[in-house]
Amino acid sequence: MRQKSGPKESPAEKHVQAIKRQTRRKFSAEEKIRIVLEGLRGEYSIAELCRREG
Repeated sequence: MRQKSGPKESPAEKHVQAIKRQTRRKFSAEEKIRIVLEGLRGEYSIAELCRREG
């Protein structure tokens, strides 16, 4: 019995995933707390905070 394979990834998709893995940010606990507190204050939208913090 043959198993179905999922859709094949194009070389471009594989390249983009590799770049995302390499450029992923790591936030310290202090940075996470600061960002969450800014979100709770409500001065900026969550989308705006996410864009600003990357």
